[in-house]
Amino acid sequence: MNKKSVIKGKTENYKIVAYVHGRQDSWGENNEKANQVTHINYAFANIKDGKVIEGNENDAEALQKLNQLKLTNKNLKILISVGGWSWSKNFSDAVLNKNSRQKFANSAINFVIKHKIDGVDLDWEYPGQIGDNNRFRPEDKENFTAILQLLRKKLDSLASGKKTYLLTVATGANQSYLDHTDMRKAQKYLDYINIMTYDFVTGGSNGTGHHSNLEESRFDSETFKKSSRNSVQEHILAGIPSRKIVLGVPFYGRYWKGVNPKNHGLYQLAKGQTGGYGYKAIADSINSKVFTPYWDDSAKAPYIWRDKDSLFITYGNTKSMQYKVDFVKKEKLGGVMFWQFSGDNGDLLKTLSDHLKKDN
Repeated sequence: MNKKSVIKGKTENYKIVAYVHGRQDSWGENNEKANQVTHINYAFANIKDGKVIEGNENDAEALQKLNQLKLTNKNLKILISVGGWSWSKNFSDAVLNKNSRQKFANSAINFVIKHKIDGVDLDWEYPGQIGDNNRFRPEDKENFTAILQLLRKKLDSLASGKKTYLLTVATGANQSYLDHTDMRKAQKYLDYINIMTYDFVTGGSNGTGHHSNLEESRFDSETFKKSSRNSVQEHILAGIPSRKIVLGVPFYGRYWKGVNPKNHGLYQLAKGQTGGYGYKAIADSINSKVFTPYWDDSAKAPYIWRDKDSLFITYGNTKSMQYKVDFVKKEKLGGVMFWQFSGDNGDLLKTLSDHLKKDN
């Protein structure tokens, strides 16, 4: 599939973007998986005193190991993801004015040079919104675009010969995120945009539901039903070309206990313990008959219900991934990204790679 990038005019293929967490993921002996992805976003760099800094003491070593994967896949790109849910608190201050934006952008460029990586991914959760008790301002909307414009300029000036640098963002999968940003302008400076189309429901929600369903569920009683398709459509209506949109998929599930048993717990009130499982743990439990899977065909999403302890789990499997791959192709999107590498047993990534990379 040949698509022309607005930036640099180069031919683009489907992207498979892996988020690798510095404290939780170890690439280890999985070098062969380097051929199953196109980009790795290392999470996370922090922001301190207005500068992008290493978030963990082993970041330099981890980034060096990730760069070595290019010996296996010469086209692999490594980016630093800045912020995330817990480390977005200082974004608003860091991009508040011209001087602070220069300081922030220069530190990001220095980070790229120091670690010999291929670009920057801003994961500001979220401009103009409180997120994890963050400082936020109305000016975040225009300052978000301004810092992207500045970073784009500096990354382009760093390029030489065939070597270019990437600038991307991770966006919230809802209209509120789009209302607090100007993506019609911002997207001009971005190579692609990773929509976090997961966590539609969390432990902080009033009840259960699919957390990354492709389609609206017939069991969802909300007026504005959440789905990956709806999130993509909202982004397109906000002025983002479809080819720049990368669909987020989860390699983990969320669970609730103490759930109303109606509809096998799907879209029901919950009053017990909540938490999460990696896909590998879920798949192992299904194989050993500890969990029984169900399928919501309206949502194109799986779920689990266990009657003995009123346990409900929402997750994604190979079947739901295949539907999303088909959606990406049909809607001419840029590809798929996933959070996060360590959650998989290999099956989910293989599904993505088998049906996207082979078309590149």
